[in-house]
Amino acid sequence: MISVPSLEEIQSLEEALHRPEIRRSREDVETLLAEGFVEFGASGSVYDRTTIIDLLAQESGTDEGELRTANYALKPISNDAVLLTYETERSYHDGSKRCVLRSSVWKYDGLKWQMFFHQGTVRS
Repeated sequence: MISVPSLEEIQSLEEALHRPEIRRSREDVETLLAEGFVEFGASGSVYDRTTIIDLLAQESGTDEGELRTANYALKPISNDAVLLTYETERSYHDGSKRCVLRSSVWKYDGLKWQMFFHQGTVRS
């Protein structure tokens, strides 16, 4: 039986995907995202693993504004999977803000934890 990871461990993996230097590294993102990964984006679009890896690798280095995260919670959902939920708030240079509720399923592959599913829902 696999021991449940700590909130800090999974939060650290999740937050790695927030960092531009990780997001633009195809190798790093491939390590973090499981085969079969799917994302339901805050935009309403659905992305598969290959598409997300390609999109992140092409991101520009421009500053998109400050990202704040809060209210992390971790719940086991099976012997080898956990659900991470949290909120983000991005503040843009024009003074606008975008708040998103986020959830990620992290799955243990026998060696490491990888994100299997992610969803962002814009909060109005």
